Amino acid sequence: MTTFDRTPILVGVGEASERIEAADYSAASPVELAARAGRAACEDAKAGGNLAAHIDLVAAIRQFEISTPVAVAPFGCADNMPRAVAERIGANPAKAILEVTGGQGPQHLVHELCHAIAAGQTDMALIFGSEAISTVRHLQSIGETRDWSQTIGGQMEDRGYGLEGLLTGELIQHGVRAPIQAYALFENARRARRGLDREAYGLEMGALFAPFTDVAHANPHAMSQEVFSAQEIATVTPRNRLICDPFPRRVVSRDQANQGAAVLLTCVGKARELGIAEDRWVYLHGGGDVKERIIIERQDLSASPASVLAVQQALDLAGIGMDQVDIFDLYSCFPVAVFNVCDAFGLSPQDARGLTVTGGLPFFGGAGNNYSMHAIASMVRALRARPGAFGLVGANGGFLSKYSAGVYSTQPSAWTDFDSKAIQAEINAWPAPPVAETATGPAKIETYTIDYSGQAPRAILIARTPDGQRLPAMSDDQTLVQTLIDQDPLGGTVTLATDEKGRNRAIGFEGV
Repeated sequence: MTTFDRTPILVGVGEASERIEAADYSAASPVELAARAGRAACEDAKAGGNLAAHIDLVAAIRQFEISTPVAVAPFGCADNMPRAVAERIGANPAKAILEVTGGQGPQHLVHELCHAIAAGQTDMALIFGSEAISTVRHLQSIGETRDWSQTIGGQMEDRGYGLEGLLTGELIQHGVRAPIQAYALFENARRARRGLDREAYGLEMGALFAPFTDVAHANPHAMSQEVFSAQEIATVTPRNRLICDPFPRRVVSRDQANQGAAVLLTCVGKARELGIAEDRWVYLHGGGDVKERIIIERQDLSASPASVLAVQQALDLAGIGMDQVDIFDLYSCFPVAVFNVCDAFGLSPQDARGLTVTGGLPFFGGAGNNYSMHAIASMVRALRARPGAFGLVGANGGFLSKYSAGVYSTQPSAWTDFDSKAIQAEINAWPAPPVAETATGPAKIETYTIDYSGQAPRAILIARTPDGQRLPAMSDDQTLVQTLIDQDPLGGTVTLATDEKGRNRAIGFEGV
């Protein structure tokens, strides 16, 4: 093959989904959903032959139920998920990969496998992922069970969970145990930077996501197809309860999803050999992959400058500016993840180009770590319909912790190897604010959230001591928590004490 013949391209995309209320609902397992998507991706290439037989590498995104050491698969799971899917679609790849946890995974795998294809290490790769969280909850609610366990064996490169450096013991000890608490802290830090009160900021979040509901409404794979106004998204009601200040339910990633998606990659030479027409080809023009500093060591909790660098690198490699991007899908697990890119590049949240091709995680569905596979699938279809246009996919993992960005187009582009080592070194060298483990006395609230997920609300705070040291704190004293609910805590002063477990407890509050 010539150098150009080794140029990697995306040639097939597929999606599968099902709703519990649908007439054809089959309670499909994650493996079956991924297999349906994989078959659809092979068919989408329109080669006219059995493409599955040519797949020499498969890579799977982890389901939530196998994403942490303590996660549980209630109905069991395959011991080798990538090969279980491969078997169902008639593929027998030489290599199988199980990717690390994180929503950056689909875009990161595209980067990695494009490099592998360009280097001649693989000829055709299929990446896929799926979730059946809604089905699991539904079956458990009606007292039914399934056996989704499967022994496949065979080679599999299990890359582990990749959870190192996402949370510290201090944050966990003070109540930051899940994404919603961390993102609520980021969101309120951004509200502080914007100088907005709760109502105004709620409407800003609603205005960001209202256009997403229009896109989800038209997407046959979206889990919610209701259209909401900014006011309906922002207003707290029994159906739109406040989960973790400032988040009502409608701005939070929707994890109750039954969805699978797959992307088929090969090289120009192989595509020609197999008769895949050029109108199916989409090129990766540039990418970036970064890891942000751990939460407590970030200078600004209202933003993720590392992810901005990943996006900028992808644009630079593609040789375009943000104004030349025609189609977007910005990861939208929570509003701040979208605002972060908008703020950095001067994008209006109501940009006429739109910021999602799927409908976003709160409405399309947050299919675990696999959401961005759906974004890539939708992006490929959108770019085929607009030859020569450029599309940007931003994929986020952890707590604004890992970010992979890619620029795509049907416009041919000679392949150039890339990595993000230089910008990662820059990120790693950023100075961290001084951090204290414990403190007593006054501290100024930098950001906060009120977590309503337990039996009683509790406050989680990030505060600064008078000498500038940052530390987490908490309070479950209902009188103090109610005071923080009634007043706006941002910029106020709390009095801290250390409890018997070594935690920083807020025992008093003074307004701004």
